[in-house]
Amino acid sequence: MATISHCLYCFESLAAHLESRKHMTLEQVQESWEKYCKDADIMSKKQLPALRRVADSSTSASGPSTPSSGSTLSLDADTPATSTSSLPTEAPVITESPLFVTWNTVSPSSGHTSLRGCIGTFEAQELDEGLSSYAITSAIYDTRFDPISKRELPSLEVAVTLLTDFEDCDDAMDWDLGTHGLRISFTDRGRRYGATYLPDVAPEQGWTKEETLVSLMRKAGWMGRRDKWQDIDLKVVRYQGKKESLQYPEYKHWHDWVEANTDA
Repeated sequence: MATISHCLYCFESLAAHLESRKHMTLEQVQESWEKYCKDADIMSKKQLPALRRVADSSTSASGPSTPSSGSTLSLDADTPATSTSSLPTEAPVITESPLFVTWNTVSPSSGHTSLRGCIGTFEAQELDEGLSSYAITSAIYDTRFDPISKRELPSLEVAVTLLTDFEDCDDAMDWDLGTHGLRISFTDRGRRYGATYLPDVAPEQGWTKEETLVSLMRKAGWMGRRDKWQDIDLKVVRYQGKKESLQYPEYKHWHDWVEANTDA
């Protein structure tokens, strides 16, 4: 699954590209993130959302589970700092995977996010190269949007999804909302179509399965009548992928720490 380190690395790659500097490697980011999590000074302060998520994952793994809204603001500001000894290292290292990188803008007033760019690949990528490449590609070359500029960095959120468990569906409905992403392909009137939605898209939009499929067909460019979608012979591949996300203030806090703790 995607990790906070992957998100930090995407921010680092884009920021370095926009600032015309060399970015850290994924290995350097992963090592510095572990040290950052264990830093006593960091943990004695009010925790950032990324650190809360790591701490929460440790709590849920070692103790009774409790309901959670999934919000990064679920801990009270006065909650005692989590012991550094309880912080887990990140999940077993994945070195290559199909992946998608999504950029969102975050409203300073409401906290709501709006899509700013999303591009990925179904071909397995070495993560050091793939995450860096698609972080920049999705930010600069998504033709639905203007390229992201340096001044926009503070308003951004990045989400990384690593894709797994690809399976051919028996029919168009052979998948589960909230679990599977979809990749469709079909031919109509001599033209070939194809498109994908990541696993989180349908639940975020509140769509039914039918609404998801019709919307995905529209995304592919199909302009047929909505009530005729079932007449199309859809080939549907389902897949899974756990998303991790991070906002710029968290990246900035980590990056400032890295600079302050790097030997001159």
